Amino acid sequence: MRYIFVIFILVIFFESGIAQKIKISEPVHFLALGDSYTIGQSVEISESWPRQFAFALSYKGFNVQETKIIAQTGWRTDNLASEIIRQQPLTGYNLVSLLIGVNNQYQGGNINTYATEFEELLKTAIVLAGNSPEHVFVLSIPDYAYTPFGKGNSVISSQIDQFNAVNRQITEKYNVKYVDITPVSRNGLKQPELVASDGLHPSGKMYALWVEEIMKNIEKELGLNEQSVELESISFAISHRQLSIKSEKEEADLVIYNTNGSRVQKALVSKNRETNINLSELPAGIYFIQLRNKSKVIFNRKIVLS
Repeated sequence: MRYIFVIFILVIFFESGIAQKIKISEPVHFLALGDSYTIGQSVEISESWPRQFAFALSYKGFNVQETKIIAQTGWRTDNLASEIIRQQPLTGYNLVSLLIGVNNQYQGGNINTYATEFEELLKTAIVLAGNSPEHVFVLSIPDYAYTPFGKGNSVISSQIDQFNAVNRQITEKYNVKYVDITPVSRNGLKQPELVASDGLHPSGKMYALWVEEIMKNIEKELGLNEQSVELESISFAISHRQLSIKSEKEEADLVIYNTNGSRVQKALVSKNRETNINLSELPAGIYFIQLRNKSKVIFNRKIVLS
């Protein structure tokens, strides 16, 4: 009976670790640590998962001020640790991610050495996030067996599972959120569009799916004096590439982003006065309109220009 009770307690602890949320405080200063999967090898910079994640946060209304990436193709845990030391001091970050280990596996590294070095990296990530585990998250190692390069090699998959079992156990030990994107990566052979042109790394579409998984686990961290506010009354219309917008309660900044997350237009919307913006010079495509007052987003809208 005692044995069963201990198992029950362990299950509760394990499940509480899974439930851990990634807390986001503003303004967001995001640091992404990793290897080729973090820099987005073989895709445009804007398609890498850290850039897509930063844009997703912005679109959700978070004030993202900085995205810094420390990563390089081919890096193992020891390479990443050395570069972090070289770039010190690294201060002011309140959101840190860690994705590392595929090159330890690919190069035949010892899994016990990986465990030791990964744990040190995770502790470093927590320190860089202001000693706040809830501001850190770890991504599992994707399975490159499910690419043309990997050719469905089951040995690769088995080894990736072993490395992920290690990094997951360590992550949960420190009460850090673990985002398992490995199952998504295993769609690469049956959905070729999820693999980049090099036949090995994820495509921008794959990275977008990773971001969806991450976004399921974010939670805004409220400041001590932050209170919920009533939604502002916004009047919005667009016709013949002329945008009209009015904020009845307060002055706000209007920003228009393209799908890469780049700002293409900005304007000031005065209180209780209609503002007209000419969109005729923008290329056809999808755009995101955001109205922000100080650090708070009060309006979001997606538009399509033809």
